[in-house]
Order: sequence, then C-alpha cells, then structure tokens
Amino acid sequence: MIFLIEGRLRLIREPAVAGQFYLASATSLRNQIEEFIDIDAQKIEAKGVVLPHAGYIYSGAVAGKTISSVNIPQTCVILGPNHTGLGSNFSIMTEGTWATPLGNVEIDKELATKILSSSKFLKQDFSAHRYEHSLEVEIPFLQYFKKSCKIVPIVASVGNLDTYRAIGKEISSAIKALSKEKEVLIIASSDMTHYEPQDQARKKDFEAIDAVLKLDEELLLKKIRSLDISMCGFAPVVIMLSCIKELGANQARLVMYQTSGDVTKDYSSVVGYAGIVLN
Repeated sequence: MIFLIEGRLRLIREPAVAGQFYLASATSLRNQIEEFIDIDAQKIEAKGVVLPHAGYIYSGAVAGKTISSVNIPQTCVILGPNHTGLGSNFSIMTEGTWATPLGNVEIDKELATKILSSSKFLKQDFSAHRYEHSLEVEIPFLQYFKKSCKIVPIVASVGNLDTYRAIGKEISSAIKALSKEKEVLIIASSDMTHYEPQDQARKKDFEAIDAVLKLDEELLLKKIRSLDISMCGFAPVVIMLSCIKELGANQARLVMYQTSGDVTKDYSSVVGYAGIVLN
C-alpha cells in the first residue's frame, strides 16, 4: 500500500502471510526463530544461499540452521518463484519498504535501480510481490541477525536457461558496477519435491542438490526436467548460480536437508527442504 509519511509517498508492502507461515507478533516470532537458529554455527562470508520458504513449523529448522552459518551483509537480493501468477514473469521492486512483525526493511534503491536499468528481462511490478510468500518468509530471519539489512526483491517465473543466465549476469554486473561485491548476498528461495513419498522425494531432491553443489545450473535444469522434480524455485536457484559464479563463487555446502514428514511423521506425501551455502 502507498502511505503519506513525513510529507512524501511511501510504498509499504504489508505482510501477506504473518499468522499463517510464521507467528504474527514480534515477541512470538522472535521466540519462534530462536528455536531454529544455530548459535554455535561458524559463519562465513557467503555469496549465495538456498533457503526453503514453507511454514516455519515445517521448514524453519532448515532455514534457521542455514542462515545461521552466514554473515548477513548490508544487502540481500532475494529471488523467489511466483506462486500467485500475478504480474510479470520477472519482476523487481526498486523502492519502498517490506514490513514484518519484526519491523520494516528498506529496499536498496541504488542497487535495485541499477539492476533494473541493466536488465532486458526484469520489469518494475508490485503486483507480483504483493502476496508472494516465498520472499516474505525469508525476511524475519534476516532481521533477526541484522536489523539494518536492506533487500532487493525479485520474483522469477517461467523462462529458459539462456534467460535465467542472462538475468544472473545482469544482477552480478550491477553489483560490480556499484563495487558491492562484498556487501551483497544472493538468496534463492525454493522448496524441493512436493507431495511425494519420503524415499522418492529424497532421491529426487538429492539429484537436484548434487547439481547445485556442483554450481551447475544447466545440469540442475536437466535433472528437474528428466526426473520430473517439482522444485518450485528452480528458476531463482538457476539465476542465483549464474550470478554468484560471476562474482567468484566456486564451492557449495549442504547445511541441512529434511522433509515435512520429518516433522509430521507422515511419510506418505512430503515436501522437501534444502539449505545450501555457496561461496
């Protein structure tokens, strides 16, 4: 929504899934996050991460343990899939604020504007972001560790390998142009296999994880298509891999994998969650 604040119009993206995917009050949300973080994790300067985006009761342990192992820089570019079908295939917000129960997070206007001006594919489009949960659920974890961090929200939908690679390189070029290579983390928001038996989901997911660990976006797409892997955020992950390799990333580590069945104990139809750190 657009508000008049201190005499100027401000775009504020209100929470869409607070009270659904995560707890709605600041105190309860902070306590919820503290159940999932790893206070003993050794932090590294990462260039990219893969984080899940389901309800915290299902994927919070993976997200928390993964984000605990990286230093949160000044800006996080968050790439998420388009679950709503609204807006452009590839959309970005370049200004405004995202609100969560833990407070407001500003968009890094300088970097977002530079990315948009450098891109042949990204469009300025609020509608794709308004109800999209895949970006929103990552933000409270960032706020917990670094309240002052800024974000660049990007929603990515259907495309091909060449398009995904081009967008990744457009993002990396903008980061380099602003000399922000050490100030930006690229987050790809994705769940893994959806609604298949536990053993089958794990087998498929580790085929996809293997490609990510090899930093091979082409292999990832091939495996998704040949094995029919219902990984909702494959486009954000492919874009992220293309981007961070341009920024010098050359290794990756799986921090944690589990499924919804590990929480519910119903293994007949699960969703997989992977947390991966790349540097």
